Amino acid sequence: MNAESDGRQAGATTPAPSDTGGKTGAEPPVLGSRAPHFIKKSRALHLSWQVGVFVVGLAVVVVGIIMLPLPGPGWLVIFGGIGIWATEFVWAQLVLRWTKRKVSEATQRALDPRVRRRNIILTTIGLIIIGAALAVYIYKFGIVMPWKIDE
Repeated sequence: MNAESDGRQAGATTPAPSDTGGKTGAEPPVLGSRAPHFIKKSRALHLSWQVGVFVVGLAVVVVGIIMLPLPGPGWLVIFGGIGIWATEFVWAQLVLRWTKRKVSEATQRALDPRVRRRNIILTTIGLIIIGAALAVYIYKFGIVMPWKIDE
């Protein structure tokens, strides 16, 4: 693994300017380090910067993983930690780009009328099954909590 995660030096290509003056909204941002220039000048300082960014991102990701089974926005915090890593590491920028693309694809699929209709039908069937199971439980045991049943 290359300690210098500045993708511009490691073979990443800079997008060529277009005929519209080089500023189109469709050009992806250049991959690589977003550290300040004075930090990039010194290899030791840049490496310590990367270690600091990695440790902070790791702490945020670990907190997000802890929040997954507990109350809290676990996935949001995990993606925030990946976003912190993406300020310095190319692999995290690629993971974040892939995740954004998959989320937008899922959003488009969810907004498709056929898929929405299918999801509404499946949700309705699931609610009917849960309601039937609840009705059977109440018919058999009455309104009693499961840990107080004396049979």
